[in-house]
This record gives sequence, C-alpha cells and structure tokens, in this order.
Amino acid sequence: MTAPREVARRPAPFWLPVAFFCAVACGAIAALASAEETMRGRVLDAETRQPIAGAVVTTDGRTVETDVDGGFEVPVGTPEVLVRAVGHRRTSADARGTPLDVALEGFHAKALYLSFYGIGSTVLRDRALALLDRTDLNALVIDVKGDVGKIPYPTTVPLAIAVGAQRPFTIPDPAALIGQLRARGIYLIARIVVFKDSPLATARPDLAVRRADGALFRDREHLAWTDPFRAEVRDYNVDVAVEAARLGFDEIQFDYVRFPDAVGLRFAAPSTQASRVAAIGDLMREARRRLAPYNVFLSADVFGYVCWNPDDTLIGQRLEDLAPLVDYLSPMLYPSAFQFGIPGHRDPVAHPSEIVRKSLDEAQRRTGLPGVRFRPWLQAFKDYAFDRRVFGADEIQRQIQGAERAGSGGWMLWNPRNDYAATGLAE
Repeated sequence: MTAPREVARRPAPFWLPVAFFCAVACGAIAALASAEETMRGRVLDAETRQPIAGAVVTTDGRTVETDVDGGFEVPVGTPEVLVRAVGHRRTSADARGTPLDVALEGFHAKALYLSFYGIGSTVLRDRALALLDRTDLNALVIDVKGDVGKIPYPTTVPLAIAVGAQRPFTIPDPAALIGQLRARGIYLIARIVVFKDSPLATARPDLAVRRADGALFRDREHLAWTDPFRAEVRDYNVDVAVEAARLGFDEIQFDYVRFPDAVGLRFAAPSTQASRVAAIGDLMREARRRLAPYNVFLSADVFGYVCWNPDDTLIGQRLEDLAPLVDYLSPMLYPSAFQFGIPGHRDPVAHPSEIVRKSLDEAQRRTGLPGVRFRPWLQAFKDYAFDRRVFGADEIQRQIQGAERAGSGGWMLWNPRNDYAATGLAE
C-alpha cells in the first residue's frame, strides 16, 4: 500500500501581504478623506446669536435642515450656501470661510396686497410705497397669476402663452420693477391663483372642472376652474412659481389652492376627502422640490374656518396635512367671512381681535406648530355679511393686535381695490 504523498505547501507570493496592507491602508485613507469631504456650519439669529434649528440650507439644489444646535454640513469646496428660516429673511453666504456661521435677520412680513392691475397702476403702487415708507409695513403681495388666471408680464411659460394667459401687460419689465422694489428693502411675495383659471380651463376643457351635465363649471364670478386632479394643471402652476422665483421674489404664495366650494361637479378622479387632500399635497410637494434651488419661502392661503374644521372643509384643505408642507400658512381671517361666528363669538365683526387670535391659537393647538408659522390675511375692506360697517383704523388695528398676541409670523392686509388710505397704521 502506497503511503499518501505529502502535499507541499508553497509560500504565499510576497505581494499578498503587501496588497492586504494597501487595501487596509487605502480604506482608512478613503474613510478619512470621506470624513473631510464635508464641512460643518451653523445658522444663527443675527441679533441674539442663538442657533436656529430647522433652518433650510441649500447647496446645488439639495437641501438639508439644521439640527437643534443650528448645525449643518455641506460638501467641501461648495462656493455658496443659500439659507432661510421662518421668522427671518433669506440670505446667501460664501461657504469658503471658516468658521461657516450664517446669521439670519429676524423678520415678520407686514404686507399690503397689490392686484394684477394695482401693481401696474403708478397711482396705486405709489400710494402703497408711500405707506411702506412711513409705517412699519415692509412687504408687498403682488399678483403673478391673478384671480382671472392672467399673468401680468411677458412670461416664458409655454402653456401660459398657448392659452392666452397674458395681456394686458401691467408689468412690462418685471425684472426692472422687482429690482427697484428690492433695492428699497421690500420683501416680495408672488401670489399665484392656482385652480381658479379661466384662460386654461376654457382653452383646454380637458383640464377643466365640469358640471354634472358635462358643461364647463363656472363660479359665482362666472370664472372657470381647472381640475386639481390633473398633473398637467399642477405642473403649470409650479412652472409659473419657478419663473417668479427666478425673477427675484422672496416667497411664492399659492391662493385658491383648493377644489371649488360647489356640489355636483365632475373631476378626473372620484372626489373624496382622501383624494382631495392628496391632490393638494401633491402640488405642494412638487412645488417644494422644484423651488428648492431658488431658496424661496413657500406659503398657502386657506379659508379661515380651516383652522376650526377637523375635515378638509370639502375643498382639500385639511390643516394637519397642509401645514407641514409650507413655510407659512395664511388663513384668511376676515371677520366678515365667519358667517357662523366662532365659539364664544356669534358676532365676528364686533370682535375682530378675538376672531384672529383664537383662530390662530386653534391652528397652533391642532398642528403643534409655533405661531411664527402662521401669517394671516386681515380684513381691510367694508363688511359685506353683517352690519356693513367700514373696516377702518380701529378694526384693522384690533386684528393686528390679535395676530401679534398669537405670536404670528406677520400679517397681510387685503383690500381688493388696493385702497389702504384708512388703515391708520402707525407711523
């Protein structure tokens, strides 16, 4: 019987230990390099020097939020960071400095509204600017897509051009006008009326809301509406928002971001509370995504009763779902619009301060959000629902007091005629 032959063990090639060592060393170096590929910064309040948690920092179109210490990280070599936080002005900073501390100026917008025609009228615009010069007003809400669905300047959005959403041009040179207003330190809010849109609905009936009989739906103002379930409609309004951001607006404000408040209508999908809320949410999320590179604030206008109603008020506006998707939520807290009053106040026009404060308190309670996340619309027009009283200096001041007592992030005055002579604002 032959004995088993011993298998010779050859020594390992000399390069294996070297390769193993290189792999380990290179991995360590790579890990070290990876750790050095980002640098840390902080966002602070310019006055108090306290850290700002939840500030939004944007680099290369990507956003991160600051931690509880105001900290954030960006890639090494980033030339610039864009930063914003509610209750503050937005800014940009050179990211090549060390330490990378970004200070934000505290800011609460106190605004007047100028309509599609108001912004183009030198008389109305100059009156508004004179008020801003001599009072604590510091912001303007300007129609970028107004109540009829028209855009006041020469737009480059293809669908707007195709459906005739232009002319007259009340702002022939938007870049020049915006430059002039920004040079005066005015915070600029672009108001975009979303789903109430006659030019698009009439030119593209496939995108319109219809009555039960199939005819085009028109509201009490005889204006047609577009279907919130249609992705093309949502994309169109975001296109307009992106154009406004590029022009230099500080904030994009979506108004009529809701379904029509009428019954028996036909849409592209079954209209349920869940589907309506989802459609509005889809719009806001897409807007946030596409507006991210421009470092603009995003806000939405809602009915005043949305602060009180636990459902979506049959229009897709459910407070708990919508509030987290925007920087500022702007309930329209006009006392005249509270036709049923609120708990403890059956005559809302006699209690303008309480209407505003208690509505904002209720919104904060339900969402758990601080008051600075809410910036209400206030009534600067004659009552139409109760005793027809004029809302002058006293009524306006009481509404402002209600907003400020609730800790709001500012307020906005609405007058459809853009006549603010009787506001009685402090000089």
